[in-house]
Amino acid sequence: MTDQGPTRDVSIRGVIPPTITAFGADEELDLDATAAHARFVVDRGVHGVFPLGTSGEFPMLKPDERAAVIGAVVDEVGDEVPVIAGVSAPSTKNTVSYALDAEDSGADAVVVGIPYYYPIDSEAIVEHYEEVTDAVDIPVYIYHFPARMGNKLDLDTLDRLARIDGIVGVKDSSGDVAWLGQAIDRQPELAYLAGLDSLLFAELEIGCSGLVSAVSNVFPELTVELYESYVGGEEGRARELQSTVFDVWKAIDRGPYLGGVKSALDLHPEVEFDPGPMRRPLQRMDRDQEVQLERTLRTLDLI
Repeated sequence: MTDQGPTRDVSIRGVIPPTITAFGADEELDLDATAAHARFVVDRGVHGVFPLGTSGEFPMLKPDERAAVIGAVVDEVGDEVPVIAGVSAPSTKNTVSYALDAEDSGADAVVVGIPYYYPIDSEAIVEHYEEVTDAVDIPVYIYHFPARMGNKLDLDTLDRLARIDGIVGVKDSSGDVAWLGQAIDRQPELAYLAGLDSLLFAELEIGCSGLVSAVSNVFPELTVELYESYVGGEEGRARELQSTVFDVWKAIDRGPYLGGVKSALDLHPEVEFDPGPMRRPLQRMDRDQEVQLERTLRTLDLI
């Protein structure tokens, strides 16, 4: 492996929503609605899209469904904004297969999680990313989410990964600002994407160049203004917007895991597509929770 070769590209920055995967009433994939959601956020100013992240319910999809989602999003918005596609899996073999599918589907980059479920050591993590970067010609982002993936990325391992040709950045959802700050200090040439709505401003402050925000799936204007205010030097306004984003996230996160995003989309007056249900065992908010969500969003003057 060579250091920081020609595929290194940190031009993907700004607000990059982790777009949803829509389903019909029978939980079958709804590609039209999935693409419509990507169109919805792009038309409201986001700087890229991230299909098949956590909000995209990627572990619930079959391999052909994953490829179909990426293809639908690329076909809809790929000529306008970068598409970085999630390809995470517990096995290296499957991750490589998903990454090749994403590249074939036109994705601009892939986001590769630390392999999950089984505990693995630093050597296995490095070998995993070496195999993925060897297989594709598009840039690779590391997806660091130990609360869901189980295996945490230590800083010494990150140092090794940063030397792999093709690794361009880290999408961090750890919530560990101290870890992230040290990572940025040690490997400043990588691009860092903030992954928690409650810490968007803080993570911009320590050097993140992008925001992967669940709230931006529903109210992208909020996070776009937050980002653009920050990079434009209006930090006071960015702080105010961070407070609003936090209030929205608390309201969305009050129900079942991830379920509030699709409920909020149903409440949005400008959404013309049906996000549908979650794939079980994930669930949408129940009626009482949706009523409370609607009250909060009205109080915030968002709907």
